[in-house]
Amino acid sequence: MTTIASIAVRSSRLSSAIVGAFGGKSTSWIHPQAVSSRRFISNSTVKAMRFVQFRTAATGEKQRLGVLSEDGTQVSDISDRYEGDLITLIRSGVSLDEVKASAAKAAPLKVDSVELLAPVTNPQKILCVGLNYSGHCEEQNKPIPKEPMFFSKYATTIVGPHDDVIAHKISDQIDWEVELAVIIGKKAKSVAKANAMDYVFGYTVAQDISARDWQKQRNGGQFLIGKSMDTFCPLGPAAVHKSLVKDPHQLAIKCSVNGVEKQNGSTSELIFRIDDIIARVTESITLLPGDVILTGTPAGVGMHRKPAEFLKPGDVIDSEIEGLGKIKNKVVADS
Repeated sequence: MTTIASIAVRSSRLSSAIVGAFGGKSTSWIHPQAVSSRRFISNSTVKAMRFVQFRTAATGEKQRLGVLSEDGTQVSDISDRYEGDLITLIRSGVSLDEVKASAAKAAPLKVDSVELLAPVTNPQKILCVGLNYSGHCEEQNKPIPKEPMFFSKYATTIVGPHDDVIAHKISDQIDWEVELAVIIGKKAKSVAKANAMDYVFGYTVAQDISARDWQKQRNGGQFLIGKSMDTFCPLGPAAVHKSLVKDPHQLAIKCSVNGVEKQNGSTSELIFRIDDIIARVTESITLLPGDVILTGTPAGVGMHRKPAEFLKPGDVIDSEIEGLGKIKNKVVADS
C-alpha cells in the first residue's frame, strides 16, 4: 500500500530529476565521446506533449495521466477524459490540439507532489532488438547482423523512472542496457518502410535489465527468463511525443552506475533504424497502440567489460537520452 510518506520521499527525488533533466536553460550536447560523467544530466527545455502517468497521496493507488509543463515543474491532470491511461489516450485518436486544450483547463499539480509511474504501464507487447548498435557488436567481436534479432519482454517487467530494480536471487549476472524506447501510436500491420514513422506515437528512456546467466547459459539459450524477470524494464520519465523529437536517430544516449559512466553513444549507431524495424515486424506481427519497442543498446554493458561487471544491491543506475530525460533506479536485494 502506498503511503503519504512514501510518496513524499519518491516525489522529492523525482522532482529533482525532472527539473534537472528538462528544466532551466537549454544546453547543447557535446559529442558522446567528449562528455564526462559529471555532465550526465541534460538541461534541455521541456515543451508540451510530454505525457506522464502518476499517482498522488490523494488518489492512492489510482493511476492518473498528465502533461508536463514547459519547465517540467508542474503536471496538468487530464485523467478524467482518458481514464488516467496513456494507451487509452492513444487509442482515442485525439488531436494534440484537443490534448493541449484539456491540459490548459486543468489545475496544475507540482511535480514534487506526485509519484511518477512508467509512462506506459500495460502494453500488449514489449518487443526488443538485439545487437542493434555497431559498438555493441564490436565489443563482442560479432559481425554486424544482416537481419535484426528480435526477442520480447513481459509487461510485468515495467517499473517507473525511479523505482527499484530487484537483484533476483536466482541470478548473479544482472546487467544494464540503456535503450531508446519507441511507443506505437496506431495499429500497424504490413507497414511499408516509407510510412513506418507515421505509426510512432513517441519515445521514452528504457533500461533493458538482463540476467546474463539466464540469457546466455540457462533456459536452453532462450532469452525470455533472462530478460523478463520482474522490474527488468524501467521506463520514463515521460512519453515524449514524436513532434518534439527532430530526429530519433541523432540522440546522445548514456548510462552510469554509481556515478561512473558505463555507456556513452548515439542512436546514429543503430544498425536497423526504427522505420526498418516496424516494417520488418509488421510483415508477420500486428503492433497495437501503446506497444513498446526497445531498439537496442550501445557499447559498454557489464558482461563485455574486462573483467566483467554486474549489478549488486545498493547500486544506482542512471540512464539518459538527449531530449527525452533521465531515469534513476536503485538495485535492491530480492526479499
